Amino acid sequence: MGKIKKLINPALFFVILCLSACFPVLEQQVRVPEDAAVPVKYFLPLFNDDMDIGSLVLAIERNIGYLEKLDPEAVFQYGPDKILCRQVIDSQKALIDLIIQNDDKEQLNNEIRKHFKVYRAAGRAGNSKVLFTGYFEPVFEASIIPDDVFRYPIYRKPDDLIVIDLSAFNDKFRGEQIIARIDENRVVPYHARHHIEIEKVLHERGLEVAWLKDPVDVAFLHIQGSGRLLLPGGETILVGYEASNGRPYRSIGRYMVNQGFLEMEEISMQSIRKYLSENPEIIHEVLNHNPSYVFFQLRDTGPLGNINVTLTPGRSLALDSKLFPKGALCFISCSKPVEDDHGNITEWEDFSRFVLNQDTGGAIKGAGRADIFWGSGSYAELAAGHLKHEGELYILIKKQ
Repeated sequence: MGKIKKLINPALFFVILCLSACFPVLEQQVRVPEDAAVPVKYFLPLFNDDMDIGSLVLAIERNIGYLEKLDPEAVFQYGPDKILCRQVIDSQKALIDLIIQNDDKEQLNNEIRKHFKVYRAAGRAGNSKVLFTGYFEPVFEASIIPDDVFRYPIYRKPDDLIVIDLSAFNDKFRGEQIIARIDENRVVPYHARHHIEIEKVLHERGLEVAWLKDPVDVAFLHIQGSGRLLLPGGETILVGYEASNGRPYRSIGRYMVNQGFLEMEEISMQSIRKYLSENPEIIHEVLNHNPSYVFFQLRDTGPLGNINVTLTPGRSLALDSKLFPKGALCFISCSKPVEDDHGNITEWEDFSRFVLNQDTGGAIKGAGRADIFWGSGSYAELAAGHLKHEGELYILIKKQ
């Protein structure tokens, strides 16, 4: 050991020590909101937006509708800072004013940097980048009456599903809850997917909302959280997330890779569907690898995010609700697909835009995950099915 010490250059040792002290957060998973967003003073992004101003105004107006229902003094955690609800509303109105008043991009950038405090998402463990994926509003053929074609139900929330607030037992569990059921005076986890789909534990309880043609359609509807169902007579009904069974989300795509069914680089919603349609004997094995299960309700409008506002295509973002403030104004930079006339991706191009944190998801965990809502239609399905790109996520609040 003495020989090793003599071989270390003192200057080099100092550099190593400094580097190890500068980046401890990136080497471990962020677990509290105070560490999820880091104030940025230098190396700010260029605030260029690739979408129309109208969609941003619409998204912010919907967002303010949510914020104005809260106590103006309600506190949001923006990284290490506590921000009042009224400050969030003021910030989002101020951004719209700046964009309308400044046609010149350079001037707009200067104004945003002058008037807004910027935070950067801490990113994934060992990586300051955020992994972006996408989701969309699918359309599936369905029926409200089962028959030989429509055999796979989606269910509304069962009466025996209970949500237990753990903070009532101890302050250290603040913000934590479990989803369960009572079985002979015991609190037990709610039924997993295979109990519901294979063992039919919810069968004949009058919980069916509708029936679909394909169990893969049901699974993808669960993943997206909402959708449009096209009935045989031509009527369309909207269904949206009501509750989940509380079981952890497990990726069926990752399972298929681990089992050698698909290669990691080819994983997409489209490739998963194609492989399962060609190999129906493994459908239940693959789908039931994910124990998470979603219950639906009929909607008049939608899709709705976790703050109960209608999502805006391209402008609504899903983040981990335990780490990032709901309704926050964000700015992202990532990549999006370029589509040819045949619905194929020809390339990926960089883009950046303002978005709002209006949703969450079972797979969106940690400070390094984000899910973009793309809307509905063929391009939305293409982007949502293939997006697995790293990018950057920033959160903005007006300086006081």
